[in-house]
Amino acid sequence: MNASQTVQLLVALALILGVARTMGALARRLGQPAVIGEILAGVMLGPTLLGDDLSMELFPADVRSLLGALAAVGVALFMFLVGSELDLGLLRGSGRATISTSLCSTLLPLGLGAALAWPLMDAHHEGDPTGFVLFFAVAMAVTAFPVLARIIADRGLASTRLGTTSLACAAIADLLAWSLLAVVVAVATGGRLEWRLALLIPYAVLMVTVVRPLLRRASTWDAPKGGGPGRNFVALVLGGLLLSGACTEWLGMHYVFGAFLFGAVMPRGLNGKLRDGVLERIEPLCGLLLLPVYFVLSGLKVDLSRLNGSDLGALAAIMAVAVGGKFLGAYGGARWGGLDRRDAAALGALLNTRGLTELVVLGVGLEIGVLDNRLYSLMVVMAVTTTALTGPLLGVILRDRSPDGADVPRPAGTTDPPDAAEAAPDDSSASPAPNASPAKPS
Repeated sequence: MNASQTVQLLVALALILGVARTMGALARRLGQPAVIGEILAGVMLGPTLLGDDLSMELFPADVRSLLGALAAVGVALFMFLVGSELDLGLLRGSGRATISTSLCSTLLPLGLGAALAWPLMDAHHEGDPTGFVLFFAVAMAVTAFPVLARIIADRGLASTRLGTTSLACAAIADLLAWSLLAVVVAVATGGRLEWRLALLIPYAVLMVTVVRPLLRRASTWDAPKGGGPGRNFVALVLGGLLLSGACTEWLGMHYVFGAFLFGAVMPRGLNGKLRDGVLERIEPLCGLLLLPVYFVLSGLKVDLSRLNGSDLGALAAIMAVAVGGKFLGAYGGARWGGLDRRDAAALGALLNTRGLTELVVLGVGLEIGVLDNRLYSLMVVMAVTTTALTGPLLGVILRDRSPDGADVPRPAGTTDPPDAAEAAPDDSSASPAPNASPAKPS
């Protein structure tokens, strides 16, 4: 890297940081998660608003390759955060409502997504149709666990049955989606599928049975007073998640799966202090700099200025399947599990949150050649829109309910909506809310 490239890289990083922070702050002022503004910042710096020439002037091709390396590290760190925030304790003792909602809110979008993929295939994909159909189905079923956890915490729902149920449902949906995506990547990239899958399973077993106990033991060797992690242990975790990502990339899957799995096996320590201490060290670097780089690089691939009428029709169909599939699946599963209409509708709104997790999935699809740039642009619009709709929809659904879940008294002469006063059935198997705060980057 010569002096000119160094100057361009540093200027580009400063521009990315400034625009992303400004747009994130604006999104928060509008009652939206900061990730909405940060993703829009990437789109703003791309060809949609600036055109190809100015966008290329700001981010030349050689600088984009350097930014791409930083973005890859940022995504690996983010996937580690997603995995570590995935509290598997939520899954133990899950009630009927959690299981039915999780399955229905995953299976219905999968089926509808697969059905929609067929008419989109001719215009947006060439080659083996199986990988495209499977990938598109998985992309429709994604829920962003970190963004969902942040919304629940911000609205004071963490200790309520609605909050714990939605977190458990998102945890199950994440496990299913990432597992299915690993298979889809193997199918879409072709060749040696059996060999890859045969090695992936023992690798996951190795992570749980060997790496997790070693991490727990290593944390005691470098444990300062207070129970948090030492600097050497944090460095060990960083090296481990990068190596885990390298291993799954070598296996032919994708590095995001290795980083996610390493986060999932990360020991929590006493009262979660070990895990929380590691996250406090990693989150600032990831959320402040590396993820905004990923947002901008993703935005540079989005060009909404060239969409035609057929693309807008495809976008309408994608939005209908994405929102309708998740909402109806969650609502039906929650009602079947015994929740009242209002909580079932609230779950449908919450599980429509997609955020950066969807962006990572779409990036994988673009990288392996399953998506073209036009369909990628449409899917990014869907990810941003569905995440932005979550807060307003939740506010409408729960407008007469206090943060603790109780109905707020109404003025005389007004009537409750259907089932608003219906008491939620007792669910002693509902899991307690996690103690750790949700991840901040998305």
